[in-house]
Amino acid sequence: MFGPDITFLGVPACDLTEPSSFADADVVIVGAPFDGGTSHRPGTRFGPMAMRGTDYLPHDGTRPHMAMRVDALQQDVTVMDAGDLEVYSGDVVRSCQIIEDAVATIAAAGKIPMILGGDHTVTWPDVTGVARAKGYGRVSIIHFDAHADTGDIEFGSLYGHGQPMRRLIESGAARGDRFLQLGLRGYWPGPDTLDWMADQKMRSFHMSEIVDKGLDAVLDEAFVIASDDCDGVFLSVDIDVCDPGHAPGTGTPEPGGLTARQLLDAVSRICYELPVVGADVVEVSPPYDHAEITAFLGNRVVLEALSGIARRRKDGGQLTWNRATPLLQDRGTAGPESGSS
Repeated sequence: MFGPDITFLGVPACDLTEPSSFADADVVIVGAPFDGGTSHRPGTRFGPMAMRGTDYLPHDGTRPHMAMRVDALQQDVTVMDAGDLEVYSGDVVRSCQIIEDAVATIAAAGKIPMILGGDHTVTWPDVTGVARAKGYGRVSIIHFDAHADTGDIEFGSLYGHGQPMRRLIESGAARGDRFLQLGLRGYWPGPDTLDWMADQKMRSFHMSEIVDKGLDAVLDEAFVIASDDCDGVFLSVDIDVCDPGHAPGTGTPEPGGLTARQLLDAVSRICYELPVVGADVVEVSPPYDHAEITAFLGNRVVLEALSGIARRRKDGGQLTWNRATPLLQDRGTAGPESGSS
């Protein structure tokens, strides 16, 4: 919809109306350039194209990961890009239905949908589309964000980027007791909404808890919950989970968040240790970015997620994460440094 007809770092294009065009894909990227749910600074409709194109390396459809020793775009997993969906920022319900149907098409074909947002409204149709293929309540959610996004009626509407998580739980697409939120901070939502979240048995890790326990310990706890009685994990990354110094180009910046390094490490670990069946990266707003800092981070979040998925598949799953070199190592056996490439 917005910008030249390019794909994510040069991967092959596909057409969701022609299943044969993505039959060989493991992951299908799709842009959801919707920002009609934004409550403050707009511009995330330009996020998908920014994340696709921001890089200093050639757009040649290949990105070998130095530490994980996989190429997550073409060698160890096959990634294709279906382009941007045609959505309408003035019609949230119609736009979300278009997104949901597209994601469901990808998931039903046995592929992993990787959605580039758009504001966080799109996670409502993103997860619902995966749930249509995997089963309502069968997919747990790991949600990185400064904000809980569990509001009910905001600005007179049931739909917007402050409400997708409530809509998901109310619809049954996702379970409250398998909903993990990391990085929350600031001054919203209020007590009534927090009480509703507690009633749903949501588990929210405030930034103060992450600072106190350490991010790895928090992820350990989250993984136990996310992997219990569910068949897969959906990863949703709101770029404003990072401190505005690391991600200035976003609609509702909140100081005191994760560093870019922490986010990338967490995403890598999640996609390596857990069976991720879908993901989105949202709230990248290029008009408010500086020197493409946020677009670069969004691009790298996608690449780290894909690389973690690739290494998991290559190693057979159920492996543990090791920050030392090599970063990834099987229990009791040599990892990538033993010569695999």
